[in-house]
Amino acid sequence: MADEIIPISRYLQRDVDEDVLPRSIALWGVDGDRSRFALPLWRVVHMAEAERGVIAWRNTTGDRGPHAFVVVDLASDPARLGLTDFPLNRCEQTERPTLHDLAPEGLLVYLGNRDGRTWCLFTDGGAATRAPLSPKKREDILFLAGECAGLLFLRDFADEVDDL
Repeated sequence: MADEIIPISRYLQRDVDEDVLPRSIALWGVDGDRSRFALPLWRVVHMAEAERGVIAWRNTTGDRGPHAFVVVDLASDPARLGLTDFPLNRCEQTERPTLHDLAPEGLLVYLGNRDGRTWCLFTDGGAATRAPLSPKKREDILFLAGECAGLLFLRDFADEVDDL
């Protein structure tokens, strides 16, 4: 990871479709201490050349979800909460942090399990022709996903979720 200060202006100057609000960042679920997820998730969205990043969970039994926990959306205000089109079941096929590059649709990172819930980070939207991630971007995205996992499991944010 670079030690430089990140100038946000270069991230906001991107080509967008006509129906997308320029220079918008919509956040959902980042009230109070959960605001700590916003920066690492936003950086993942940018590196993945995506429009939306989501930390989501699903129960391993019963109601299988998925359910949004935190959303950063660069293409819609209010943030889109729909999660039905992304293969979150891939998170259940692994037992360690794994990045699935589903170019050009997005990416999926398994974050962990706790109390019968599987946690993932995913991105979607953005460049329809995005190439697979470079090794450097993969490393940086996994580092940022590790920050999110640390917040979830070491700071016990994962324990604050009520079953639906």
